[in-house]
Amino acid sequence: MTIYIAREATKLWRKVCAETSVELQLLFEKWHLLLAGIVFQYIHGLAARGVHYLHRPGPILQDMGFMALPELGQDKGYLSETVFTCIFLSFLLWSFHPFVYHSKRFYTVLLWRRVLAFLVASQFLRIITFYSTQLPGPNYHCREGSKLATLPPPKNVLEVLLINCKPFICWVECSKWKFY
Repeated sequence: MTIYIAREATKLWRKVCAETSVELQLLFEKWHLLLAGIVFQYIHGLAARGVHYLHRPGPILQDMGFMALPELGQDKGYLSETVFTCIFLSFLLWSFHPFVYHSKRFYTVLLWRRVLAFLVASQFLRIITFYSTQLPGPNYHCREGSKLATLPPPKNVLEVLLINCKPFICWVECSKWKFY
């Protein structure tokens, strides 16, 4: 039995090495497109933060979607995050399965390039949409009375560019560095 396992392990290792070399060649050819997609994810985060600076809370608008499918509530918000995490992790694991299984149908680098291209196109449209319509958001943190409904204006450029890096911003402010 150990001979069979050892033989299959070497086959698997050869398969992983062969797939890795092919994927690395594709990555060296297509790296600039992948990098552009990843950079645009950051730009989308900056745009979302900018809209949050402009947001002014108001009354919740009537929505047929919320009437048909009522919200879970603030105490069950973890369900949405759990479902998203499961879907994202299963996609991530699935996208790397050609390294292990014998049925090669796609290249992981090309798949991720297509996914990022789709995200860039859809998030570009999303940025246009949420800058052109300033409606009150339905989320709990966007409603009237919430402390997070409006953000205070940024103190410096660094606070805007470092989206979720509050500890770093505090360190910069405490060390008397000012970036204007």
